[in-house]
Amino acid sequence: MKKFAFISLIILMLSLAAFGQKSKTSAAAKASAAQAAADEKAVRATFEDLLTGIRESNVDAVTGAYWNSPKTLYYNSNGSVTIGWEQDRKNREARYPRTSNVKLDVRNVNVMMLGSTGAVVACQWKQTQDYDTNPESASGRMTLVFQKIGKDWKIIHLHTSPDNPPATRPVLPSEKTTP
Repeated sequence: MKKFAFISLIILMLSLAAFGQKSKTSAAAKASAAQAAADEKAVRATFEDLLTGIRESNVDAVTGAYWNSPKTLYYNSNGSVTIGWEQDRKNREARYPRTSNVKLDVRNVNVMMLGSTGAVVACQWKQTQDYDTNPESASGRMTLVFQKIGKDWKIIHLHTSPDNPPATRPVLPSEKTTP
C-alpha cells in the first residue's frame, strides 16, 4: 500500500509540474502575441501619421515619422536618392510651401513584422497635387523599413518606384516578361 501511495504521489507531482510549465509557456506566448499586436498597431499608426503629414504638406509630421539620422536612406520614385534625415527635411521645407491640394490614395497595404524591433510596410499609392499652381500626378509602389528606436517605431528606409516607368528605361533581357 505504501508503494502504491508513493507512486501515486510521484505521478501527481509530475502532472502538476507539467501543468505548471504549460501555464507558464501559455502565459509567455500570450504576452508575446500581445506585444507583437501592439507593435504592429504602433507601426501602422506611424505609417498613418506619415500619410496624414503628406496629405497636409506638414514637414514636421512627415519628418517626425523618420529616424533622425544621417543614415536614413530614401530611394525616390523619380530615381533620385536622398541620404540623411536632415537633407530630406530641407527638401520638404523647400517644396511643401509651394504644394497644395494634395490627394494621396494608398491601397494594398501590407505590414510584415520582422521580430520585435523591425517591420516592413509595402503598398501602392497614387498622389495628385498642385505645385506652384500646376497640377501634378504620380503613382507607384512604396516599401518602408521600420525599426523600433527606444519606444518609437521610425522609418529608416524608403523605397518608391513608379507604376509605369518610362518606355525609354533600359530593361535587361532577364527582366522582360513574355506575353
